[in-house]
Amino acid sequence: MPTSLSDLKDALAPIEDLKSAAAVLSWDQETYMPEGGAEARARQIATLKTMAHERFVTDEVGALLDRAETAVEAGDASAVEADLVRVTQRAYDRARKLPASLVSAFSQAASRGQTAWKQARANDDFDHFAPHLKELVDLTVQKAEALGYDTERYDVLLDEYEPGMPTSTVVDTFADLREELVPIVEAIADQPAPNDAMLHGTFPADAQRAFGEQVIADFGYDFDCGRQDLSAHPFTTSFGIRDVRLTTRFDEAFLPSGLFSTLHEAGHGLYEQGIAPELARTPLAEGASLGIHESQSRLYENMVGRSRPFWQHYYGDLQEVFPEALAGVPGADFYRAINRVEPSLIRVEADEVTYNLHIMLRFELERALVQEDLAVDDLPAAWNDRMASYLGVTPNSDANGVLQDVHWSFGAIGYFPTYALGTLMSAQIDDALRQDLPDLDAQMASGQFDALLQWLRERIHQYGRRLDAPELLKQATGQPLDAGPWLNYVQKKYSAIYPDLQAQRVL
Repeated sequence: MPTSLSDLKDALAPIEDLKSAAAVLSWDQETYMPEGGAEARARQIATLKTMAHERFVTDEVGALLDRAETAVEAGDASAVEADLVRVTQRAYDRARKLPASLVSAFSQAASRGQTAWKQARANDDFDHFAPHLKELVDLTVQKAEALGYDTERYDVLLDEYEPGMPTSTVVDTFADLREELVPIVEAIADQPAPNDAMLHGTFPADAQRAFGEQVIADFGYDFDCGRQDLSAHPFTTSFGIRDVRLTTRFDEAFLPSGLFSTLHEAGHGLYEQGIAPELARTPLAEGASLGIHESQSRLYENMVGRSRPFWQHYYGDLQEVFPEALAGVPGADFYRAINRVEPSLIRVEADEVTYNLHIMLRFELERALVQEDLAVDDLPAAWNDRMASYLGVTPNSDANGVLQDVHWSFGAIGYFPTYALGTLMSAQIDDALRQDLPDLDAQMASGQFDALLQWLRERIHQYGRRLDAPELLKQATGQPLDAGPWLNYVQKKYSAIYPDLQAQRVL
């Protein structure tokens, strides 16, 4: 390895360590930290993030990048090293535009905002959170202006999570998706819904947790390099390839809430644990984009976890765990119940058909916030209006409405579209892997998930950020982003549950 590349790696490694240390403090804030520690924790996280930022944007790192680029151009670098230089240069150019004072202010506001959000949601008190959200929106606008954009502020915010994806592409994709999805939802709504009474009962959290953790261990999630804890909002965080942690939450009166959030977060965790070890302590040791990341979680949650073959294997075990609720319930009835389509208030508990409507709503609202077309004080009413328009339900509280998601509390504006993009990608990936694994259903029915994970490791996980999302998706599936495979998946699956749906779409 040329000295220039070795020196660049040596300079980047401690910066990645600082970012990981900040992530540990953020994880603790969401899981175990007492509320009284919030203000001190905000300063601690801000200190680490500011140190990482200041160390990264130095002229020294710029010079190292220049020398490393020369080595790449001379053919003295491996393919991995060339990708490292390209990705790091892009991040460096972006970070140099952000003053350290803004990075520090944003970090502190985000940490305080998370604490305020948890309190506001618990007390159904949007007014408690509103000042924090106003500050975060203002800082987000400052960040967008500092970074610069050609068309609109949202472009540069989305680019942070989905590099290379312009807002216009999201708008067009969502418009096409909505055109075909709304009639499907309406057709389903006109039919009798499956009985889901068996999902509402008494399901002790400890039993839910034990069952879910056994399933994700079967998937291949390595508990020697990870763990699962509780948080107000489920998430996955990585402090390194060998320390990837999940969180979930349980509702003892409604089984799917904790079960499917566990499977969902496991998809994220498997991705992080599958990144090639040689990428550790570099900017490449992350997912290609949040859309690609979401494709993994939605695949495990829906294509696997809500499938017939999966429950052919696990339903008997689940009945043994919860005999009072499920002992007399046929597996076919349980399958129909967990795939019941019904517009609902809570995004993370939404069925897979209506889920994307939740995302479209959030995308439109946060885009309006940063364009300053919508004031924070008007957000609850705007949220409720769109819920009524898109899903036909109106939140009975802000806790079940505008306060339900954690993302805005830490300034993650530009994030929400990736959920829908990842959902579409998951169907494309599922189609591709089934071409190579034609007996996948039989494998799942016997509790075998090794081949599935190996395929994902080889086609997606190992690359980290070496490939941009469009390139990685095309390499893995042979196709660019396309809503068609997901719409076909929905049509095929749900026409078996709701027979009158068959005429809605030609496969």
